Amino acid sequence: MNSLALLVIRRGVPPLGGDEAVAEADGHALLVGSGCAEAVGQLPLRRAWCVEAGDFAAGAWASALAPLLRDVRRVVLPASADGRDFAPRLAAELDRPLLAGAVRIGESCADLARWDGRLSVTVETSGPFVATLVPGVRGSAPAEGTPEVTHVDLDVPDSPDARVLEVLDPDPATADLAEAPRILGAGAGLARGALTGPESLALLGEVASALGASVGATRVVTDAGWAPYERQIGTTGVVVDPDLYVAFGVSGATQHTGGLGNPRHVVSVNTDGSSPMTAMADLGLVTDAQELLRELARRLDTPGSKDA
Repeated sequence: MNSLALLVIRRGVPPLGGDEAVAEADGHALLVGSGCAEAVGQLPLRRAWCVEAGDFAAGAWASALAPLLRDVRRVVLPASADGRDFAPRLAAELDRPLLAGAVRIGESCADLARWDGRLSVTVETSGPFVATLVPGVRGSAPAEGTPEVTHVDLDVPDSPDARVLEVLDPDPATADLAEAPRILGAGAGLARGALTGPESLALLGEVASALGASVGATRVVTDAGWAPYERQIGTTGVVVDPDLYVAFGVSGATQHTGGLGNPRHVVSVNTDGSSPMTAMADLGLVTDAQELLRELARRLDTPGSKDA
């Protein structure tokens, strides 16, 4: 087989970017973990092999799956948390190179994102390889028809491995933006008013925390030093795909919207009702972004609302 996607399934839920990895492998995928059959209907599959293997055990799974993958030239995993953990172990078991953080995968090469996405490096290889695909860069189309599903029994060796002691919910303030389901975005317009740029970002962080959301920013905001570069959304920053994106004072430059993926719901808060961000939003609030943020902070009774 030329290409195969490998997805770690947790309780029937596919990983972030799993659909794109499947699309890259022309609809062929090996699903391993728990609840694999439930995940089949959530992916654009043509052919699936399901391996019920229980809780994630990267080392043991890599050892057990390697013999099944020897003849697959390109093994593609999403660059999700599990994918980034699993891929190097699998590459070592298969004794082949790992092309990590790919934004494009060819037959014998891959374009890899480096320097927080600011640089793309093309790496070529003459033989089989394992690659991780950055979520949100490829896209995928819905599957047509019913996929062919085969259930595979796997003998997982009882070998030393990392043990899961506890699974903690991610802190939205520090979670990877690419995996955040809700994002409040800060644009230059958020700094216009009684609060300075850093003060506005601090208040936005409090509101985001109260709403269980993460904070993102435009390049203007990160270049000004009001937010760290890992919070930058865009083609030269992080590519996101949230369920909800609320843009405060974001004009909607192409560089920024190009990194938004396909959010399910978009809300724009901007004084310019004709801005590109408002035009693409499901709900556009034509008002001062900082004033609305301060009022929202007061309604949520955040710590900084008394000074806002």
